[in-house]
Amino acid sequence: MKKQRAFLKWAGGKYGLVDDIQKHLPPARKLIEPFVGAGSVFLNTDYEHYLLADINPDLINLYNLLKNDPEQYISEAKRLFEPHCNDKAFYLDMRVQFNQSTDPFFRSLAFLYMNRFGFNGLCRYNKKGGFNVPFGSYKKPYFPEDELIFFSEKAKKATFVCESYTETFKRARKGSVVYCDPPYAPLSTTANFTSYAGNGFSLDDQAALADIAERTAFKRDIPVLISNHDTTLTRRLYHGAELNVVKVKRTISRNGGGRNKVDELLALFASSNASTSP
Repeated sequence: MKKQRAFLKWAGGKYGLVDDIQKHLPPARKLIEPFVGAGSVFLNTDYEHYLLADINPDLINLYNLLKNDPEQYISEAKRLFEPHCNDKAFYLDMRVQFNQSTDPFFRSLAFLYMNRFGFNGLCRYNKKGGFNVPFGSYKKPYFPEDELIFFSEKAKKATFVCESYTETFKRARKGSVVYCDPPYAPLSTTANFTSYAGNGFSLDDQAALADIAERTAFKRDIPVLISNHDTTLTRRLYHGAELNVVKVKRTISRNGGGRNKVDELLALFASSNASTSP
């Protein structure tokens, strides 16, 4: 089956890791993702049901609109990809309107527009909750119509919720598998890429996630797979898991020279009762 791309650009998106993730995800009826992001794992797996969560309300609103009214959403979004919209003043005006608006439909249209026209497809908010990614200056941003249609069809099998990962873990039941793609632990103390959804994911959060994953797997018999950077810290946090190392290209840097391959960990927490074969 041909790999399916997400319709959103996404820093740390899992398109390049999908094959490795599939290999290490135990069989289940339902896939739960507490950090769904752009949804590459959802789009490239085949479970009966999906529970997909994120703390970013703009992302979840967009997904629910696309699930429930794809035709209207896609036709309205397409209007923002006309040549006159690829303009810095237009973009900045749209960003101001987005930050002032409380209308879910308008915010969802603007969110896709800013994702495609903004710098590097970043999703970043300031401390007041204002979206603050600068204009990207691309020649002709791509309108992902086919990807939007595919997502809307697949979304019929999914429930999208805006909540913290701790809440999503509480919903997990036997017969499910949990895949976690948290904001990554820094490779070094200076590599501090935070501010996703207006609040960082601290080292304490990394430790708390590892703890809840371990308890979910070994006390509730629900397997949990986590992806993260391969560092001394993450290996310490995931000491109770089966660890697999994969190499992946990082594309957060606009400068091609900054896109080196780095080692990533796939940490599988699973009790001996849970089948872990594909």
